[in-house]
Amino acid sequence: MNPFLSKLLIDIARKRLGDKEAKKPVSKREIVPLVRNLYVELTHTVKEYIFIIIGVFAAGFGLKGFLLPNQFIDGGATGISLLLENITSIELSLLLVFVNLPFLILASKTINLKFALRSVVAIAFLAFVVHYVDYPIITEDKLLIAVFGGFFLGLGIGMSIRGGSVIDGTEILAVYLSRKLSLTIGDVLLIINIIIFSFGAYILSMEIALYAILTYLSAAKTVDFVVDGVEEYIGVTIISEQHEAIRTMIIEKLGRACTIYAGKGGFGSRGKSYDKDIIYTVVTRLELAKLQTEIDKIDRKAFIIMGIVKDLKGGMIKRKPLKN
Repeated sequence: MNPFLSKLLIDIARKRLGDKEAKKPVSKREIVPLVRNLYVELTHTVKEYIFIIIGVFAAGFGLKGFLLPNQFIDGGATGISLLLENITSIELSLLLVFVNLPFLILASKTINLKFALRSVVAIAFLAFVVHYVDYPIITEDKLLIAVFGGFFLGLGIGMSIRGGSVIDGTEILAVYLSRKLSLTIGDVLLIINIIIFSFGAYILSMEIALYAILTYLSAAKTVDFVVDGVEEYIGVTIISEQHEAIRTMIIEKLGRACTIYAGKGGFGSRGKSYDKDIIYTVVTRLELAKLQTEIDKIDRKAFIIMGIVKDLKGGMIKRKPLKN
């Protein structure tokens, strides 16, 4: 760690311990955990703001490089802003702030104040970028505008979410209404966007509204990739009498780690119970076929449960497989 940063974190830790004058000696046992926590908070905050900055520039590129010059719209608060920009003389940068403002006030009550303040910063920065940064107009092909405009806008929204903020406030409204009504977040977003696209069809044209739906789908899919992870992992639970042989195979042939759970089985009218080891491992999609083949070689009757793991941290899955 940088010496200056280390000294700064130690001073902050002392203040948190109530030793503002730093006259009393503070034991290493007390200060080390605080310094470590402060360092983690600082590095995570820096990483999150880097995500937000990348997201804002990506969204700005999608808006000014594709959608705005061709009078295209999108869903959500951004779509409302683009629609209003098309029918009024108000600049998009101002509309982005004013349209999202009610949602940000709602975020401070629904989620938390820190999230709302970070979103205010992200949206204000997006408004600044849209107003002052000149992006080149990439194409006039309507299909390319809809697909890639949605892609870059979705990339921006997704990166901002990874950074702990939003640049489109309709998700906040969806969370709030889903708690009040018997609707899912997806249902609420669908209703909001149907209303936006209907207005787009009436005010602009049906063709633009249809392209707007394509833009929205492209953006939504990109957000899913960015937020949930582009790589798709599969969590595999294996229950087998040959659990030891399967465990060895996962380690030696796949070069992956696994976790062993102690379990009991229950089967039959009498509830037959017996001790058994349950294996849990995570593999990539490319490794799944090989894993299933190797399990069948050992035990064709093995009970296998597979589920998608959207993202993960730590462990060995993101490292290269171990060599035999």
